[in-house]
Amino acid sequence: QVQLVESGGGLVQAGDSLRLSCAASGRTGERYHMGWFRQAPGKERDFVASIDWSGSTTAYPDSVKGRLTISRDNAKNTVDLQRNSLKPEDTAVYYCAAKRLSLYSSKTVYTRVVDYDYWGQGTQVTVSS
Repeated sequence: QVQLVESGGGLVQAGDSLRLSCAASGRTGERYHMGWFRQAPGKERDFVASIDWSGSTTAYPDSVKGRLTISRDNAKNTVDLQRNSLKPEDTAVYYCAAKRLSLYSSKTVYTRVVDYDYWGQGTQVTVSS
């Protein structure tokens, strides 16, 4: 099993930038597709970004394209999410997620909560106007 721990959240002002980090431990020798999701109170957990094993394929919702970048460092077992021009509507708990891959896995983009096997505890991001 893989354990995921998010960090980097906090209170920021609209227009600021923020970098979230996800540190993985456990059976990290396996290949994992990584993703970031966010969840506001009373709302569903929504897809934010994903990155494949090699780091060559990334995916973002249209609403956040150009404002964030997901990256990974497999040697350090970390995945980062860089968010620029933060807006009040970005306020949410941000979760790191991992999907276990096999040699027969063929997809490079996973955007659904049910696609992922492991989840972190989340980190709160609050953006003031």
